[in-house]
Amino acid sequence: MIRVGKARPNPALRLVKTICSLPVFAVLFSQATTFATPANISTDTVLTNGSQVLSLSADDAQKGVSVYVTGVVTSAEPSWGGRFFVQDSTGGVFVENISEHQPQPGDVVQVSGVSHPGAFAPIITKPRWEKIGVAPLPPAKDVRIEQVMAGVEDGQRVEVTGVVRDVEIGTDRLEITLASGGYRMRAYLPVPPGINANSLIGDTVHARGTAAASYNAKLRHLIRVILYVPQVSDFIVEKSELTNPFNDPILPLNNIAQYRKDGTPGTRVHVKGVVTFQRLGQDVFLNDGNGGLHVKSHDTNVFAVGDVIEAVGFPDLENFLPVLEDAVFQKTDEPRQIPEPRAVSVAQVQAGLHHAEFMAIRGNVLDRNVRLIPQPRGGPSRYKTILLLQSENLSFTAEAETSTEESQLSTIPIGGRIEVSGICLTESGDDGRFKSLQVLLPTDTSFRVLSKPSLLTPRNLGIALSIFSMVAVAAIIWTIVISRKNAELSELVHEKEKAKIELQNAHDQLEVRVKERSEQLKIQIAARKESELQFKGGLAERTRLAQELHDTLEQTLASIALQLDTTAKLFHKDLDAASYHFELARNILAQSQVDVRRSVWDLRSRALEQFDLRGALIASCKQITDGTQIHAEVKAVGRVRPLPEIIEDNLLRIAQEALTNVIKHSGASEIEISLDYGPQTVALEIEDNGRGFSVDDCVGPREGHFGLLGMSERAQRLRGKVMINSAPGSGTNIRVEIPITVAQELQWSETAELRS
Repeated sequence: MIRVGKARPNPALRLVKTICSLPVFAVLFSQATTFATPANISTDTVLTNGSQVLSLSADDAQKGVSVYVTGVVTSAEPSWGGRFFVQDSTGGVFVENISEHQPQPGDVVQVSGVSHPGAFAPIITKPRWEKIGVAPLPPAKDVRIEQVMAGVEDGQRVEVTGVVRDVEIGTDRLEITLASGGYRMRAYLPVPPGINANSLIGDTVHARGTAAASYNAKLRHLIRVILYVPQVSDFIVEKSELTNPFNDPILPLNNIAQYRKDGTPGTRVHVKGVVTFQRLGQDVFLNDGNGGLHVKSHDTNVFAVGDVIEAVGFPDLENFLPVLEDAVFQKTDEPRQIPEPRAVSVAQVQAGLHHAEFMAIRGNVLDRNVRLIPQPRGGPSRYKTILLLQSENLSFTAEAETSTEESQLSTIPIGGRIEVSGICLTESGDDGRFKSLQVLLPTDTSFRVLSKPSLLTPRNLGIALSIFSMVAVAAIIWTIVISRKNAELSELVHEKEKAKIELQNAHDQLEVRVKERSEQLKIQIAARKESELQFKGGLAERTRLAQELHDTLEQTLASIALQLDTTAKLFHKDLDAASYHFELARNILAQSQVDVRRSVWDLRSRALEQFDLRGALIASCKQITDGTQIHAEVKAVGRVRPLPEIIEDNLLRIAQEALTNVIKHSGASEIEISLDYGPQTVALEIEDNGRGFSVDDCVGPREGHFGLLGMSERAQRLRGKVMINSAPGSGTNIRVEIPITVAQELQWSETAELRS
């Protein structure tokens, strides 16, 4: 039976003990030893558990990484064409098994295949699977429904708790709508024998199953989450409705959203009223003399206007107004009561007094629009006619559905004043204030023309203006013709022609002179710009050359000096070590010759042609600190990517200058260099634990020290900034920030100038 008096105590713990005692499941858990995804994904990598597959990014999953997992089949619907979910101790994943053969829930299978991004979460595709045994389903994880609806538990076996709102019985599956915490979820489970669908509505249940995402495949966006419950025993009724809601006292319609001392959240209420309007399969509007109520239901029973019916449903709010959701109906034996529309004013509507009531309201017709309503499964065409009305300070719409495009509403003249009779649907904000009004007309004849539009309508005024314009144009043309025929003006026209010729000659002469002078000015301006460009180019090249000599030659000489000092210290103690450092000094000198020749060749950095910026920094640290007791570490933060050459080259030179200063002046034992790849800026930070110095009193170019000045000039040329934080005895921190986009523009600008 699907109904259980109360939930069994701690079933998950007993299920875990049973599963772990099985030999086949011991193999499953032993193979799932590594939960993390390999750092470097390639086609040679083999993923051995569900967590590794789910941790793949879309790009890595697209590589078709090999997958070999062993787990229990948690869901395999017959309509899936062979596809199924498999779960091990690390997580569950979808297997795209397009085949006539399909495992069943509870089968322990070994699956081999390749990764694929899937339409929402990573999956296993091109699988080959083998059944190796059977086992109980994994214990369901008790999670909040909002976490499930967010899609983070896709493919996992979970347990959710909710109130049954709707039940539909299919051929082989029971479709249940659960509500909890403001969310609605569909759950599918096998049809229990002898089930009464309506008896489940309003029950509080626990459902255990596999969460599967419904998605927009093109955008990879989540739409909703569906729970597939594989067996009837996974659906437990915790609390049932104690009585039939139709036997409860009838609640007035206007009391749905009012305070009730005995009201219980998640329970249905019993109402009664006269049908004023019905949209089949969507909703019914009721009126009981105290007010109106919007009742939502998928019930397909057809009611006539005036039928007295009872409804049982869940009270809720929509657009901050009361509504009864997931209702079921019973028609009473009371005689039909044809409702009469209540005449209301705009002020009453804006005060929120007549929501969901059958009312009559007046307004002027401003516009009319006819739309085709899409019908599911190729049903007969339906059309919606929408009228835009204006009444006092309120604009609202009135709409009706018809089977033909032409309706009685099409006969209403634009600009006329009418009275419409229909259902008042208002919308309010969270502050309770009125926002908009929509009137649902029961038929296309639910209106009454009060007055026809006056002659001074915008359309008539437009026609009159057009006629007047045509007459005016004709009069002007006639005047011109008469004037040309006037013989008395012929002499004046001749004089004007003569003056026009003289004026044209003067204009031509002036134009020639202006053109000659413009050419002279262009030549002078071009010569001046060329001179300024040459001067700026020479000055910039001198500055850059000075920086290159300081950052390459001076640093290399400093490295040679350090190696020679080490050689001298070790010469009498350890001849082999001294020879090593002497040979290293020779190599540095040889490399310096190569660098100088390359700098003379094109004055551009070649270190970055063999490495990326981080690799170049590591190579420079190793070269500069070799033979010292200093430990240097280089790390990168953010999305590491190639940067414009001008940025990488200048950051490398700044780091080399900072390293040289640390070795020469700080006496540090630790250096940490970090690169922060931000979306708009890149930051280089060099920090040591040396003796530090006073930034305000440090030596500069006057004493022959150009290191800090060179750093600042390089950063300023790229619109960046250098921040130095140091104090005696506290080490030194140098941070350089360069805006990437500005540096790209500078590089493009320099390239364009060189090409020109």
